[in-house]
Amino acid sequence: MSTTAKNSTTKSIPRVGFLTIFRLGLFNLGLGLMAVLTLAVLNRIMISELAIPATITAGVLAVSQLVAPARVWFGQLSDNKPLFGLYRTSYVRLGTALFGLAVFLAVQVVWQLGTITRTHQGWVTNPQSLTWTILLGFIFVLYGLAIASSSTPFTALLVDISEPDNRSKIVTVVWSMLMVGIVMGGITGKIVLKKAQLGADTGTQLLTGETLPTPLEILQPPINSIFVIVPLVVLVMAIIATWGVEKKYSRFRSRSSFSQREDSITLGRALKILTASPQTGIFFSFLLLLTFSLFMQEAVLEPYGGEVFGMSIGDTTFLNAFWGIGILIGYSITGFLVVPRLGKTLTTKYGCVLVAISFFLIILAGFTHEEVILKAAVLLFGVAAGVATIGSISLMLDLTAAETAGTFIGAWGLAQAMARAFATFTGGVVLDVGKSLFIAPLPAYSLVFALQAVGMIVAIFILKQVSVKEFQDNAQIAIATVMERDLDV
Repeated sequence: MSTTAKNSTTKSIPRVGFLTIFRLGLFNLGLGLMAVLTLAVLNRIMISELAIPATITAGVLAVSQLVAPARVWFGQLSDNKPLFGLYRTSYVRLGTALFGLAVFLAVQVVWQLGTITRTHQGWVTNPQSLTWTILLGFIFVLYGLAIASSSTPFTALLVDISEPDNRSKIVTVVWSMLMVGIVMGGITGKIVLKKAQLGADTGTQLLTGETLPTPLEILQPPINSIFVIVPLVVLVMAIIATWGVEKKYSRFRSRSSFSQREDSITLGRALKILTASPQTGIFFSFLLLLTFSLFMQEAVLEPYGGEVFGMSIGDTTFLNAFWGIGILIGYSITGFLVVPRLGKTLTTKYGCVLVAISFFLIILAGFTHEEVILKAAVLLFGVAAGVATIGSISLMLDLTAAETAGTFIGAWGLAQAMARAFATFTGGVVLDVGKSLFIAPLPAYSLVFALQAVGMIVAIFILKQVSVKEFQDNAQIAIATVMERDLDV
């Protein structure tokens, strides 16, 4: 196909309207709901209600992120192997159905582990518990693969239906709805999980006034129902989000005759390009530490609310709403107000400082045992995380050569997933170490939050070494050199 014919074909394809963009955002909204199920509800149940060690809990949750390299393969698969006649849509829908099924199976295995801990009045290492733990880890591997098989083609679909002048608008709306999903998940979880209230509402009071754990027969029905209803709702939203979009708006076929699409680049070459420029390596070191420091609390915050503040499952799930609202506020004020006035580097620095401060406030809230103070600290953490995230992403775009933008952004997503997985697991390990060192739960949880704050401070020192000008001066030469070497092999 000639260049003129390609341009003619592209021009004949209609541009995506705002309502369609909003509809596409329903898929990411569903991902936000699923994130609440796995990282808020499930980890709270495992740690606080079923006495499964935080290391085990965080470990099985983290393995879903460790399969992140599969994102490259699924992207290439959706480029070359249409499924049911569609390059992207069918992968998105099939992946959504699979991760919904996986998360339901995961909670059934969790009940088996809970039965073991209740029977032995605590965690025991025996063949039965090891078998169920390995099975749970395997299910979360499948969950991670299903997420990758749906989210990667979905992101590719956004590229296919967009042009350079409207791509940023599409990405902004769609990714904001991810946070809306988290907020909605927090609110919905609080309402639905009222049936699983702990303490005096459902527990059995001892003569000493101590409350026994909620019986499994009371805990299971409301939890099982939400792990059935939410995945089904998410699947319906994925179908609505992608209905007719690829057939009507995709420019993939008119672009697919290029000899080498950027989104088919191999992991090995991506890593070579990332390390080609010293500035890129410095920035990605910063990004890894930023991501790690932001997400160590993922498997810890809800149990913190339960053990230190005596909050119910629904109330700790609702903490995600405060965090999500804070993120949306941070996104809005940063993109429209902060970055234009302070610049990207200074905005990112202040965001890191605010995140560190918010972690210390979360620790201080534990000494008061006041839920209101904890919620305010979590809201501030969300705002600070939003500022740091938008600042760092904006800076990343400056440190991205236009010729290899997909390589840089794709590899950043991979690096973020790996850092996030390691952060989730490390948070659980540090919590268990803290519990072995301290009798009271507050110091143990404080150890996690304090380590995150320290990580943010170290990230600022790395950020000071980043120079956009130096990158722009030498990146083109470095990237061209790597590409030439690959062609010579």
